[in-house]
Amino acid sequence: MKRSKFTFLLLLVVAIASLALVACGGDDEEEETPAPTQPAGQTATATAEASPTTVKAYDEGASDTEIKIGGCYPFSGSAAAYGTIGKSAEAYFKMVNEQGGVNGRKITFITYDDQYSPDKAVQCARTLVEQDKVLFVFNTLGTPSNTAIWDYLNQKKVPHLFVATGATKWGEDPESHPWTMGWQPYYQAESAIYVEYLTKEKPNAKVAILYQNDDYGKDYLEGFKKALGAKYSQVVVKEATYATTDASVAPQVAQLKESGADTFFIIATPKFATQALVAAAQIGWKPFILLNSVSSSIPAVMKPAMDQAGAEAVSNVITTIYTKDPADPEWANDPAMKEYLDFMKKYYPDGNPNDGFNVFGYSVAKTLVEGVLKRAGDNLTRENIMKMATSIKDLRIDMLLPGILINTAPDDYYPIEAEQLAKFDPAAGRWVRFGEVIDVSKKRGG
Repeated sequence: MKRSKFTFLLLLVVAIASLALVACGGDDEEEETPAPTQPAGQTATATAEASPTTVKAYDEGASDTEIKIGGCYPFSGSAAAYGTIGKSAEAYFKMVNEQGGVNGRKITFITYDDQYSPDKAVQCARTLVEQDKVLFVFNTLGTPSNTAIWDYLNQKKVPHLFVATGATKWGEDPESHPWTMGWQPYYQAESAIYVEYLTKEKPNAKVAILYQNDDYGKDYLEGFKKALGAKYSQVVVKEATYATTDASVAPQVAQLKESGADTFFIIATPKFATQALVAAAQIGWKPFILLNSVSSSIPAVMKPAMDQAGAEAVSNVITTIYTKDPADPEWANDPAMKEYLDFMKKYYPDGNPNDGFNVFGYSVAKTLVEGVLKRAGDNLTRENIMKMATSIKDLRIDMLLPGILINTAPDDYYPIEAEQLAKFDPAAGRWVRFGEVIDVSKKRGG
């Protein structure tokens, strides 16, 4: 066969084959499938390899590798004893990161010292949101500080999660501030527990009250008033206030003693709670003492009071607790306690493992990881973070007392609603629980 004829036949075969491929749809350039559309108003990015069912949605502060959050704590100032909460939470996140992070992402926790000052808290929150670009604000401490920033964060629609304060308002009206949520039992319920105890055990009690003159102190006081109702003026014989700028509360304690009260309700942060316990002992006043739970720390309050005024200063004190006490031998063989102590040794060696504030930081950080971040998956938008935070069902955090579960809902912003009374034992240096774990959800409204 001649070469020209052979070439012609070869080209003819190729042409026919090409026409057949086109007819069968065998085009090399397939039409691209449109990417899934994100919901309106949602800032999000989707990775190219993600399928429609695993689209990754992010707001500021989240990415394939990072979840950036922030908080404000009093690392200095009058309430510096609380600063260890932020440090223990940070240590917990460090542990999580070393173990691979959350769904493959590392947590970056940015904190600032607000010195328990509302003005500095405002500056802190704005810096976290506008400069650091955090996904949300976590566990900022103090009722005055959080009160100063919650309008701003809600207007910005930035989650304001598990604030370190039991002010009743964090869960009282979720509709007005849907982006803010507390964590610990709320103060008014705690006050109601004390009133219930006095009604049963000391029905003729004459009560003197020392309280911090701000939203925090007034919330506890309001709970006491609601629980007593019309009997308040008969039971409470004297009130005294202090400011966080006061050098000492000894003058107020002296005034309260003169009232003839036999029961002393201390509504104070650790520095001033210690002063109140010491001052009462030094002037020979030996009342039955109700100590608000936010100052129940043994290293920060009870031990310093004993060191300054003797065991008698703390021999007749009760409080409420909802976490396990590392000093309590009951938990010596408890797996959760061993895990916590190992954590403190490795990740926060400078912290005191017996300080209940560190148990608090560890537990609230674990709540965030287990109850919110892991469940959020790859949808790390602010809207979804709040959706997860408001749909926690029967979450068990093992450093909480047995039987206490964390539950939330769109209309229930009180994650922990159970606590137990405890009396301090100076000889053993620990809180001794008594009675049953109390469901405080039944005490809403007094």
